[in-house]
Amino acid sequence: MSEDVAADTAVLKALRRVRRPAPRRNRELLLLLFSIVLSTGAMALVQLGALGELVYGELILSGLLGLLALALHVVLRIKASNADPLVLPIAFLLTGLGIAEIYRISLSGTNPSAGTSQIVYAAVSMVLAGALVWLLSNYRLLFRYTYLFGLAGIVLLLLPFIPFLNGGGNAKVWISIAGVNFQPGEIAKICLAIFFAGYLVRTRESLATTGRRVLGFTFPRARELGPVLVIWLVSLGIIVIQRDLGTGILIFGMFVATLYVATGKTGWMLIGVFLAFGGAFVASRFMTYVGWRFDNWLNAFDQEIYDREGGSYQLVQGIFGLAHGGFFGTGLGQGRPWLTPVSQSDYIIPSLGEELGLVGIFAILSMYLVLVGRGLRIGIAGQDDFGKLLTTALSFTLALQVFIMVGGVTRVLPLTGLTTPFLAAGGSSLLANWIILALILRISDAVRQQPKAVIG
Repeated sequence: MSEDVAADTAVLKALRRVRRPAPRRNRELLLLLFSIVLSTGAMALVQLGALGELVYGELILSGLLGLLALALHVVLRIKASNADPLVLPIAFLLTGLGIAEIYRISLSGTNPSAGTSQIVYAAVSMVLAGALVWLLSNYRLLFRYTYLFGLAGIVLLLLPFIPFLNGGGNAKVWISIAGVNFQPGEIAKICLAIFFAGYLVRTRESLATTGRRVLGFTFPRARELGPVLVIWLVSLGIIVIQRDLGTGILIFGMFVATLYVATGKTGWMLIGVFLAFGGAFVASRFMTYVGWRFDNWLNAFDQEIYDREGGSYQLVQGIFGLAHGGFFGTGLGQGRPWLTPVSQSDYIIPSLGEELGLVGIFAILSMYLVLVGRGLRIGIAGQDDFGKLLTTALSFTLALQVFIMVGGVTRVLPLTGLTTPFLAAGGSSLLANWIILALILRISDAVRQQPKAVIG
């Protein structure tokens, strides 16, 4: 009898485990439907505000994008039923708002096909994210290829130097294949995140406990820190030659954050901050294009700097756009965001700020805060060191990218050439961010299947 009771208890526990994910997926479905309504509504408001009528072609495309999001939800329900329920709806809503604003700017005659192109990029990105969730049943497979991902990151950063692949531009960051431009550095940062996480898992004990102690800091031996420093320095060297300051800062920040989480040593964070400020100071003195960015930042309203080529005109126009939006904004489709150069990419935040106002920007920043917070909670709850470091690195990368871009367009920081995740125009960035999203979802599913991993 006792054996029968024990068997029945085991069956009930198994059933509870099977049924437990359903509320999460149902919650995700409700939030996703809400996001689809908001993003499609934003597209409709843009058309009514700018054109005075609805154009059903773009609305149908926006609706089809919502169907792809629902398909991704089904993939999660089947293959990753324990995945975090908030990540997908937030990412889709940010993408939808970005598409609506890019489409609004395209109506002014600035790159008329930009809105449709962004919908296509989003569709491709979501399909690839779904395929990654479906095929990558165990994210720890990535750990086996730590060094291969490090090499891949370097190769991707080198691709723009190949003459027949170079896509042009002041910064050598683009490649062109069959007439399609792509920025391999966006994928390189994911490869380097996997490399940093995998390598530091292997050496974290030595990094934290062995080495020579100087001024209160324990510096690890070269044999442990050497390889990861070589990959990092080579990456930054390539980026400096490419004149891509933003990606260099992003990879540096990701490296320092991952090193801090791996070792638990606050000293590494302080050293990283010191090196970042020191490097910025040196770069501003010896690299003309960096020095000009600092001039534009510090003296944006100086008439001479405002009028010169490559001066602060763009920055000041973005600030005026934000001021014009006020507290509640002009309304979608009723502002003039196209007056700011590259308003659909680098300056998508001021564009949205003009039409959605301070309230809208706070709502967008709150979504980023929740998205990054969920990623960091997944990393903290994980019992697998590789998953913990990888999720932290990817989440911190998103957070740092948002901080750098919002700080740049609001004149808190010097402006760099990054894009705002999910919002800004560009297929490379959107694809990379949805891959990051898929990895976070896959890891969160694995974390919730582990015992004692409760993250709400």
